[in-house]
Amino acid sequence: MSPPPHAWPERLSEAAAWRRAQGLWRERHTRQAGLIDFAGNDYLGLASDPRLAEAQAAGAREFGAGAGASHLVSGHLEVHEALERRLAELVGRPRALLFSTGYMANLGTLQALCDNDTQVFQDRLNHASLLDGAGLAGARSKRFHHRDLDDLDRLLARSPTDSARLVVSDGVFSMDGDVANIGGLAEVSARHAAWLMIDDAHGLGVLGAHGDGCVGRAHGVDRVPILVGTLGKALGTGGAFVAGSEALIEYLIQFARPYVYTTAQPPGVAAATLAALDVLATEPERRGRLRDTITYFRHEASLLNLPLADSFTPIQPLVLGESQGVMRWAVRLREAGLLVGAIRPPTVPRGEARLRITLRATHGREDLDRLLETLAGLQREGVL
Repeated sequence: MSPPPHAWPERLSEAAAWRRAQGLWRERHTRQAGLIDFAGNDYLGLASDPRLAEAQAAGAREFGAGAGASHLVSGHLEVHEALERRLAELVGRPRALLFSTGYMANLGTLQALCDNDTQVFQDRLNHASLLDGAGLAGARSKRFHHRDLDDLDRLLARSPTDSARLVVSDGVFSMDGDVANIGGLAEVSARHAAWLMIDDAHGLGVLGAHGDGCVGRAHGVDRVPILVGTLGKALGTGGAFVAGSEALIEYLIQFARPYVYTTAQPPGVAAATLAALDVLATEPERRGRLRDTITYFRHEASLLNLPLADSFTPIQPLVLGESQGVMRWAVRLREAGLLVGAIRPPTVPRGEARLRITLRATHGREDLDRLLETLAGLQREGVL
């Protein structure tokens, strides 16, 4: 029986009141000009590159503002096909398949591959889309301790051997900035006849000899059969892809519902991503500048005794613990012209609220020094 009409407004009101009382209410802020952005994921500074903007405009002029249909109807255009080939080449896989968002890529892949009988083993700090994808498929996820290969090995050894097994992990963990042990995960998975799926959303474009991520060409399709990457972070555009064998991609085209039943990516976005891949290939110095930026920031932060987490990626968490304190620091930083992400439960575990500082290749030393000085001042004042 459906709830009476008055019940729905009450449910919404009660849920909102509870979240506000917990200090977990989320608010959108329109980004203002003049703020130095240390919150986004534009690690190579490509989102505002005029070459990408021009490629996007040219793609729209040639192919239209939108694809007009799903890939399987009439929306799969030449520019999509070209982008899939380039992405497969970048990560050293036979094929790649475009999705409109990273969330859809993970949801669609897990929904298609898993069912009630599939055993899924997930790192405890995996992104929500990976957990939701297994849930959508009706597969129960067993969670192994973060980056703990021994715990994964124990879970696999204790599990039944008569059903399909899938190990799933982020490549770079989005809230901690640390990196999965891809080689170790591949070895443990192979030992227990499990497939391995890595979501390298925050590694693609940043890590690897070619910007191919923490998996890429270093770990082939035999070791990591399912590789997911996103285009809206280091590559500066939007969308995502799944890369793997010919059989995997054809299977997803048939059975991944978020792929089958959605309009294809706007062609201008695909054209902009092709331009981003050109920059990635011809300007490796961007990754070099990013590495130098990370090294400088961490060195100076250590001199100021700022308690950064152990991360060599652009994601530099400053764990403060208490949600209200994190929000106060974020407000003070914004007042100083600095935009830094304030991350609270349920995105991170209770007691681990943090400032999620993200660095990019285009941050200058003056920008970094301004952030460091402001953080050190807040720490001296004891703003919690």
